[in-house]
Amino acid sequence: MTDEENLSDFENKMRALEEAIKRDEEAFYGERTIKEAYNPKNVGALDNPDGAASITDHKGDTMQIHLRVEGNTIKDSKFATDAYGPIVACGSVITELVKGKTVEEALRIGEKDIESVLGRLPEENVSSPVLAVNTLKAALEDYKKKH
Repeated sequence: MTDEENLSDFENKMRALEEAIKRDEEAFYGERTIKEAYNPKNVGALDNPDGAASITDHKGDTMQIHLRVEGNTIKDSKFATDAYGPIVACGSVITELVKGKTVEEALRIGEKDIESVLGRLPEENVSSPVLAVNTLKAALEDYKKKH
């Protein structure tokens, strides 16, 4: 075999392995969770946010949420985390859910709202939406204290 044939064979095996991993992840987490985890929205921080919070959960995972509020309506939100896929997916979803909502409406967002977007989460990841909701509520409380 030539070097080129070896490389092509290796590349084909790698593609097959990547596809198998993707199928396994989707079967375990669900398609939407995988989509949000690999392509999250609203990652980062806002300059001078109107409300912000950072929470570390019992597993040691941390999420931070920043909010931009204009006239009691959330215009923008960003999140950052040191955690892995399901928490990234929850951060992406919750920052999308709050946009366009009033502060009062955002305070009513719960774990079930995130789960309704993502679908099921494995038992070991049920704390992921809890971290996102708790961080959002803390950021909203920070906003209320400042304004």
